[in-house]
Amino acid sequence: MMGTTKVVITGPFNAGKTEFIRTISDIPIVSTERAISDHLKSVKDETTVAMDYGHVKINGDVFHLYGTPGQPRFDFMWDILSKEMQAFVLMVDSCDRGTFSQARRLIRIFRRKARVPYLVVANKQDGRKALSVQKVRDALKLDSDISVLPCIATDKNSVRNVLEGLKPLVGS
Repeated sequence: MMGTTKVVITGPFNAGKTEFIRTISDIPIVSTERAISDHLKSVKDETTVAMDYGHVKINGDVFHLYGTPGQPRFDFMWDILSKEMQAFVLMVDSCDRGTFSQARRLIRIFRRKARVPYLVVANKQDGRKALSVQKVRDALKLDSDISVLPCIATDKNSVRNVLEGLKPLVGS
């Protein structure tokens, strides 16, 4: 049976949300990336200011992927993008432990928006200083029933594995 699922991809700044969607999308993504003009420009050149959108069909199931901005100053988009979401994916940069408190905050925020299934993605697992999936789980203080999956957002098979891991949670 074919299903269609709206999935919100959220996470702190520079976790890899845009790249995740770009890597797997069957269409060129709709992106609102703009040049960074504040102190974060030393981290990367552009940031999402409204949303990213892409979709992918995997084994007959269609995933509509909506990426949120990672910076709290664009948090007004979180309400808009979370409307009618059926699941969310929280991405964290496995190499940047300093963003984990914001990741915990985002889990609380998105769980309040809708009681939908979610999983956590430990991205950048190919990084030299990447924490293991278990260390990411421990640092985020997650219950054992929350899936934490390894990922490299630039690798299509890795992103596909995450979405396949989401499928049983949403029942499509």
